[in-house]
Amino acid sequence: VQLQASGGGLVQAGGSLRLSCVASGRTFSYYHMGWFRQAPGKEREFAASISRFGGSTYYADSVKGRFTISRDNAKNTVYLQMDNLKSEDTAVYYCAARAETTRRYDYWGQGTQVTVSS
Repeated sequence: VQLQASGGGLVQAGGSLRLSCVASGRTFSYYHMGWFRQAPGKEREFAASISRFGGSTYYADSVKGRFTISRDNAKNTVYLQMDNLKSEDTAVYYCAARAETTRRYDYWGQGTQVTVSS
């Protein structure tokens, strides 16, 4: 599966952005989807994930209550709605996919930059 993320940009603290990630290739609903982020000088970290048909979602504590992950399998797209953004949310955001049979995310998009100004 190939992944293409978009929707990043520059936003003021307290603002919102919605990231999108479009998948192509194998059937989208075969994959659990996740969003990860990497801030300058830091390791990549988990932000949110969603199960194959959207029944389960998981969030890092740092984004819980502010970010919402969703998916539209008819559009082969996963979203990350980010509200009440903080300067510490500044990072490159990556979408990723993993098959049902593994806990490892094997497929990654190219990343989209989110910059939050304080």
